[in-house]
Amino acid sequence: MDSREIKERLTELVEALAVIEHERWSHWQRYMHSKCEPQPDGSLRIPADLVQRWQRQTETPYSALTEKEKESDREQVRIYLGRISAELTGESDL
Repeated sequence: MDSREIKERLTELVEALAVIEHERWSHWQRYMHSKCEPQPDGSLRIPADLVQRWQRQTETPYSALTEKEKESDREQVRIYLGRISAELTGESDL
């Protein structure tokens, strides 16, 4: 494979992974919005318990997360890994 073909494949892979990232982000936003309380002005109020939980998670290194929290992160990585693996092996569905 020459450098031009590698660049083309990487560009395609970036686009494929960007689709996955957008889907992941959209899913998170829908989840987060479903947990919030709509306000009369259209804003959303995040319940205090969720703010505390999410704040703790953002300040916690991966190695110190609970197994359940780690598995949630692993699930997301598996989505990306499947697409990367398919690109590297030439298989369309894994």
